[in-house]
Amino acid sequence: MARIPAGHARLSPRKARELFRAGLVTPTSGWAAGWTQANLIALPRDRAYDFLLFAQRNPRSCPVLDVTEPGETFASIFDGDLRTDLPAYRVYRHGEQVAEVADVTSYWRDDLVCFLIGCSFTFEAALLEAGVPVRHIEAGTNVPMYRTDRPCRPAGELSGPLVVSMRPIPAGLVPSAVRITSRYPAVHGAPVHVGDPAVLGIADLDRPDFGDAVEVRAGELPVFWACGVTPQAAVMRSRPPFAIGHAPGHMAVTDARDSTYLVP
Repeated sequence: MARIPAGHARLSPRKARELFRAGLVTPTSGWAAGWTQANLIALPRDRAYDFLLFAQRNPRSCPVLDVTEPGETFASIFDGDLRTDLPAYRVYRHGEQVAEVADVTSYWRDDLVCFLIGCSFTFEAALLEAGVPVRHIEAGTNVPMYRTDRPCRPAGELSGPLVVSMRPIPAGLVPSAVRITSRYPAVHGAPVHVGDPAVLGIADLDRPDFGDAVEVRAGELPVFWACGVTPQAAVMRSRPPFAIGHAPGHMAVTDARDSTYLVP
């Protein structure tokens, strides 16, 4: 089993992917700083149009960065193997998770179309540079993610709830966090909500649906961003015969620079 190296924030995407291919399973927040990270969802070709339409109708949660041809195992922004070069994957049959593995080669199908979806990990370096804390990086844990009671716009046979990630931000730094992240619309952009989680139908911040709970300290507000696990929530709700996704928080480290998705 590979071990987490010192200085993983300074690794190139290629070096990070080599470690994941060798068996390292770890959340990727804070890895390969300056390089864009992406969510993965792979669906059979006969379901791909439904997902593309779903993403077009729900761009905050499903900003598409790249799409493969059926059966391709690489992408224009990912010069690696989409079957082996993420830290962990989830496999679904009829909406039920049947496996979480570090290599999906044995599950691969030649009709799978892969979608790389923008990830909020991409703007975390910009938050840190501006002095905005990122609690899950401080704690060395996965980002907390929650299903909300807000439905996405359905498309074809796909429907499901908006999923959000949460970062506690000191109240005085919330405007900075909003300003910084709004400049990255291709990786979820500005928050969808600040403050009371009950407004999103979240009953308990200490019980995330995905990832790990983090401390919200005195003087901090929970800030919620649309999350690229939304496609997997749609898979679980809509129950297509087969799908593969990344394990939440275990992203594709791409060869695109963060700056590619920064708008003035």
